[in-house]
Amino acid sequence: MVSGDQAPEEKYPTSAAAAAATINPVLLALACCGNSGGLGYFLHGDEGAQQYRMDSQGQELIANAVMISGDGSLPSDDVEEGAAVSALSASSVLEGVTAEGDTALHAVACSGDGDNFLRSAEVIWKAKNLLFSQNNNGDTPLHCAARAGNSRMALHLIALARGEDGSDSNRVKAMLEMENKLMETALHDAVRIGNNDLVKMLMEEDSELACFPKGGTSALYIAVLTENTTIVETLYQTSHGNLSYSGPNGQNALHAAALRGPVLTGMLLEWKKGLSTQKDENGSTPLHFAAALLDDTNQVPQDNLSLHSEEANPAKRKGQTPLCFSVSLLRRSRQRSVCWQLLNANPAELYQPDCHGMYPIHVAASMGATGNVIMFAKKYPSSAGLRDSNGRTFLHIAVQKKKRGLVDFASKNHSLRWVLNMRDNGGDTALHLAVQAGSLTIFCALFGNRHVDMNVTNKKGQTPLDISRFMIPPEMFYNQNSEAHIRRALTMVGARSGASRQDHFEESYNKLHRASKDRGSDTENVKDTTQNLCIGSVLIATVTFGATFALPGGYVSDDHANGGTPTLAGRYAFDAFMMANMLAFICSSIATVGFMFSGASMVNLASRKFHMRSSVYFMATSVTSLTAAFALGVYMVLAPVAYKTAVAMCVMSPSILLWKNVDYWKRWALLPRPFYARKGLSWTLKQFGSLIIQSTLTEFWPFMLIFCWAAYART
Repeated sequence: MVSGDQAPEEKYPTSAAAAAATINPVLLALACCGNSGGLGYFLHGDEGAQQYRMDSQGQELIANAVMISGDGSLPSDDVEEGAAVSALSASSVLEGVTAEGDTALHAVACSGDGDNFLRSAEVIWKAKNLLFSQNNNGDTPLHCAARAGNSRMALHLIALARGEDGSDSNRVKAMLEMENKLMETALHDAVRIGNNDLVKMLMEEDSELACFPKGGTSALYIAVLTENTTIVETLYQTSHGNLSYSGPNGQNALHAAALRGPVLTGMLLEWKKGLSTQKDENGSTPLHFAAALLDDTNQVPQDNLSLHSEEANPAKRKGQTPLCFSVSLLRRSRQRSVCWQLLNANPAELYQPDCHGMYPIHVAASMGATGNVIMFAKKYPSSAGLRDSNGRTFLHIAVQKKKRGLVDFASKNHSLRWVLNMRDNGGDTALHLAVQAGSLTIFCALFGNRHVDMNVTNKKGQTPLDISRFMIPPEMFYNQNSEAHIRRALTMVGARSGASRQDHFEESYNKLHRASKDRGSDTENVKDTTQNLCIGSVLIATVTFGATFALPGGYVSDDHANGGTPTLAGRYAFDAFMMANMLAFICSSIATVGFMFSGASMVNLASRKFHMRSSVYFMATSVTSLTAAFALGVYMVLAPVAYKTAVAMCVMSPSILLWKNVDYWKRWALLPRPFYARKGLSWTLKQFGSLIIQSTLTEFWPFMLIFCWAAYART
C-alpha cells in the first residue's frame, strides 16, 4: 500500500505503458458509482471492509465478480489468475486506466462530489497517490473535477494534496498549476463552465494561478470570451491584479473583449490600458477587431430608436437630413461603442497598420461598418486618406467589397471630397474600381458626384470608359447587364478614353478576351441559350395554333346561315383577338425557326449569332402578343355577363409585360440622379424622354398593330 505521503514526483506512467494496463471493470464500476465500501473491500480486503461500510450495490458488484470467476477470487488482468482478494496488490490494480488514460481517481473525480464520492477518492488516494496522474489529454483528477463542476471534490483533492497535517502547501501549488496538453490548468475548466464559486475557491488556494500558462491562453481570456463578467471580476480581485491577459495567436483579453461589447472592454481598459497597443500574430490591435463590428457604432442602440423616443419623431428633428440625424444619434451612443472606447484609450492605434498594411478604417470599410468609418473620419479626418500596402484608401476597399452604404456616405460627404479621386498603387481611383466591379449601384453613387473625375488615367493609361469596354466581352452578351449600362452612361455624358492609339487598345482588348474565346465560350453560350429558349417559343406557337381553331364563343351551327363560322366574328374585340393571336403565332414560329438554325453546329458562328439575336427579339414580341390575345379573349367571353371582372383581368394582364421589363427599368432608374448632377435637368429630361418613347415603341408596337387593325376591319 502506498501511503498518503507519497511525493508528487511519482507520476502516472507514460501512454505506452498505460496502454498495456487496462482498468479492472469492477474497480471502474465502483469508482463511477462512488461506492467507498466496495472500493475499500476491493483494494484492502477485510481490513477495508471493516473501515468502510459496504452497501448493497457494492456487495452486488463484488458478489457477481466472484461468481463469474467461479473460485472465490476476483478477476484481474494485472495479477496472477485466481489470486485471492486479500492478496491483490492495490497499487498494481490502480495502475489500470481506461482507453482515455483515466485512472480510478479520474473516474471518481468527474462522477460526483457527494460524501460517498469524497470517501471513495480518499480510499483510492490511501491505496495509491494518483493526484498528479495525467490521462492521455494531460488532465489530472483536479481537471476532471473542475470540468464537471464538482466543487466539493476539487476542494477534497486539494485537501488530500495538502496532507493530514495540512502543511504541504507546495504540493497543493504544484497540483493547481499542473497544465494539460492544451496548456490549461483546472482554473481554465472552472472558468469555461462558468462556476464562479469554484473559480474563487481555486484562486484563494493559489492567488498566482491566473498567471498560468505563461505563453498560452489565460483563464481571463476564456472568461472574457464567454462574456462572464462576474468571473472576470473575480479573477482580477482574487489575483490582486497580478494575472495573465494572454490569448491564442498572439491575442490578449482585450482582443476578445472588443468582440464581446463595451462593458468588458471598459473593464480591461481601466485595469490595463496598455493592452490596446498589443498586436496579434496578424498585426491586428484590438481596434482592428472592433472596427470590423457591424453592430457597433453603425447600429444605433434600440432604446435610441424607440418609436416613443423624442429623437425618433420626425417633427423633433428640426430639418435635419437623415445623415445628420444618424450622426447625432451616433454621438449619443458613443459611450456604448467599443470603437469609441478603444479610440479614446489610445488614438494612435488608428494609425497602426496590421501585417497587410490595413488600418482600422480599412477593416471597417471592408465589412461595411459605416458608423465606425464615420466616427474615425469625424474625429481624425486625416485617417480617411490612409493607404494600405496596395495604396488603397477606405473608399477603394468599400468599392471593391461593394459596400453601397459606405460609398454613398463618402460620395455625399463634402469633408471627404479630397479622397474621391485618390489613386492606388495601380493608379486606379474608386471610379475605376467601381467599373471593374460591374456594380451599377456602386458606380452611380460615385458617378453622381461631379467632383469625381471620370477621365483620370491609371498607370496603364486607362480611364473608366476604357475599363468599361474591357468589361464587355466580344461574344454573346446581354445588353441590359450592369456592365453595359455603365459603359452607356459614361458614353452619354461624354467620358473620354485614355491616351493610347485605338489599334493598340483593340489589341489589348482582344488579348484579354482571347482566352475565353479560345475555350469556345461563344459556341457554348449559343448552344445553352438555344436549348432554354426554344422550349418557350415552341410552347407559345402550340398554344396560339390551338387557340386559332378553338375560338372564344364557339361556332355557328351548320343549320344556320354561315354555319361553322365563329359566333363572335365581326366584333372589335374579336378582330383584335385574332390579330394578336396571329402575331403571337408568327413571331413564336419565326423564333423557333431561328433557334433551330442557331443550334445547328453546321452553321457558321456568325450566322448562329444573328439567328440567336433575332429569335430572342421575336420571342419577346410573341409574349407581348400572347398577353394581348389572352386579355382580349377573356374580355369577349366575360364582358356580356361580368363586365367588371373582364375589365379587371384586362388591367392585370399587362403585369406580365411589366415584370418582363422590370430589370431593364430598375437599372435605368438608378441613372437620372447622376445624369442630373452631371448634365442638368434639361439634358436629363430630354434623354430619358427619348428613351421612354423608344422603349415603348420597341416593346408595344404589336399593340398598335392589333388595335389599329381591329378598328380598320370594322370600316
